[in-house]
Amino acid sequence: MPSKEQCPEIRAEIRKFCSKYGDEYWRKLDKEHTYPEQFVQELTEAGWLAALIPDQYGGSGLSMKEASVILEEINRSGGNSAACHAQMYIMGSLLRHGSEEQKRRYLPKIAKGEVRLQAFGVTEPDAGSDTTHIRTFAKKDGDFYVVNGGKIFTSRVQHSDMLLLLARTTPYEQCEKKTMGMSIFLVDLRTAGDSLEVRPIDTMVNHETNQLFFRDLKVPKENLIGEEGRGFYYILDGMNAERILVASESIGDARWFIARSVRYGKERVIFGRAIAQNQGIQFPIAQAYAQTEAADLMRFRAAEMFDAGEPCGPEANMAKLLCAQASWAAGNAALDTHGGYGFAAEYDVERKFRECRLFSIAPVSNNMVLNYVAEHVLGMPRSY
Repeated sequence: MPSKEQCPEIRAEIRKFCSKYGDEYWRKLDKEHTYPEQFVQELTEAGWLAALIPDQYGGSGLSMKEASVILEEINRSGGNSAACHAQMYIMGSLLRHGSEEQKRRYLPKIAKGEVRLQAFGVTEPDAGSDTTHIRTFAKKDGDFYVVNGGKIFTSRVQHSDMLLLLARTTPYEQCEKKTMGMSIFLVDLRTAGDSLEVRPIDTMVNHETNQLFFRDLKVPKENLIGEEGRGFYYILDGMNAERILVASESIGDARWFIARSVRYGKERVIFGRAIAQNQGIQFPIAQAYAQTEAADLMRFRAAEMFDAGEPCGPEANMAKLLCAQASWAAGNAALDTHGGYGFAAEYDVERKFRECRLFSIAPVSNNMVLNYVAEHVLGMPRSY
């Protein structure tokens, strides 16, 4: 939509790639609740999911701005990059805090697609957004950590070789600070056996998410990333990347909705005239377009700060907030424009509408973003 888009070469390549996977492909997957295995495999083999892995480890060594455009264009094409986006940012904890031996052991294989690191075990049923109260515990026992507990809303486990797991290594009550005493581990799902139970969760979107149960799961001590007890800070370090990438997906969704709305509004003739001639149709679409363009500026601002190594917590969080709101506004405009046909699966609006709604609450709810801005940017009292 904009007259001059950033990263035009990448956009052109991703659009060409996604042209092989049209509406029918994603619609069928959604109906059958199946994983886009072929799409993800080809995307991996083409090197796009290794965008943020440095070239010294076999990756593309692209910037956050460029990586965000990749995911934006997947969603803009009508696809759903949430099926594979974690492959981009989960490895960040390993890249920033892992040992050199760990990085050389895993990153080249992740870049080539020989190993999939797409699953992230953080959220628990009782803790929710209060990560400091997780109960999954990893007890050190000789050359291993023995893990017991459970996670919820852990996506793509069945299609991942490795899991990045956050667990307590010191009981909450024994920690001077509640954010201490948690550690992150690389868990090899291929060797977990009966120590890991995976229960799929049926949801309104095709995100292949699960509840996990760990029963005396042994994790080699060399799979601990960084320093024991500092895992919470390590995952916080990667959340800005996650926020920016998810914001870019929302921008892609918003632009898909707007393009479909404009096209349908011009084609649909009622009372002898195209419905796009009516201001009741025009105004919501135009408003969503303006909202999307403004949110996109914050996305790129956050990405540029991230690439420059500058602190960008406020910008990354506000980008996620504003982009999620823009995609929701565009989705509502598209549904209203299409009327009853918007609810018909063959038009794909209802599928994308369900998918974009998730970003208002995940990977962090918009209300938690507002809490963050109120406290850390505006200096207001902590509200939770």
